[in-house]
Amino acid sequence: MEETQMKKVFKLNDLDCANCAAKMEAAIQKLDGVKSATISFMTQKLTLEADDADFDKVLKAAQKCISKVEPDCEIIIK
Repeated sequence: MEETQMKKVFKLNDLDCANCAAKMEAAIQKLDGVKSATISFMTQKLTLEADDADFDKVLKAAQKCISKVEPDCEIIIK
């Protein structure tokens, strides 16, 4: 069965440092199930593409990666 991909864009709250954004992006890209991840410091947005079935799990893991680099930064989930 073909895994379906989900791509979503999330606002990041309290992203203060472009270098931190790059570190977060690199860490998130290494997570299981992640097809692509980009963090734009300019727009304060995370674009995450992952397997549909694992998306919530991947999102939680992404938040952990972000918190390790910048504890006050969080993904805004509408």
